[in-house]
Amino acid sequence: MARADTLARARTLDRPELAYLVRFPTADGPRETELTWAELARDTDWVTARLREHGLAAGQRALLTMSGFEGFWGHAAIGALRALKVPYGIAEAMGWDHRRTSVFHRELRPDAVIGLSAETLEGLAGATDVGEMFRPMSVVLARPAAIPKLRAVGVSASLFSPVGPALALECSARSGAHVNAAEWRVGERDGELSVAAGEGRASPLPETPLGIAGRVVTGRCACGSEDPRVLFSEADQLS
Repeated sequence: MARADTLARARTLDRPELAYLVRFPTADGPRETELTWAELARDTDWVTARLREHGLAAGQRALLTMSGFEGFWGHAAIGALRALKVPYGIAEAMGWDHRRTSVFHRELRPDAVIGLSAETLEGLAGATDVGEMFRPMSVVLARPAAIPKLRAVGVSASLFSPVGPALALECSARSGAHVNAAEWRVGERDGELSVAAGEGRASPLPETPLGIAGRVVTGRCACGSEDPRVLFSEADQLS
């Protein structure tokens, strides 16, 4: 049977509601929560809107740096890039895969990089000028520990980070990374972040301390969004 026929047949089959069993670190050790296909679709729509606000559009190219265990966050980013008709390449966020980032930079000539890690930057530093590599990109979304390293070499980077099972993504106003308020409730206690499932999530998740230093800012952002913003502590960004 041809691949196209196989895929066509597969689309007629019933699909269970469960898409992922999400395992994430907390202050008290790993925890799990379920993620349905409907929730993943809503998460993808939210990420699509955020990337569109950054100016990503059809005809541009992107590099996504994600690790395999981050599939449920990466899936939303991939779905967003596909919705925007932005071709993309994928490299591991681990330092040992920094050469693949170099190859995609050379061959794909991306306009954006999403999920850039400090480990990737450390691997690249011995072989290339990191500032020269990323300054020309119109969109650089990086992990908290990578942000000060990038800004130190003149790269205008914005935050992109998991917050428990949620995803935080900073807008161009650069006043904290937004979390989708329709799906998640983020809070802080004693200087550390917490997360809880919104009312529409199928899998209940009570307020869960994450062991991540930071604070939450509410109210309308300069970009117009009412979604809360997460500000990571400087210590976390430098770790």
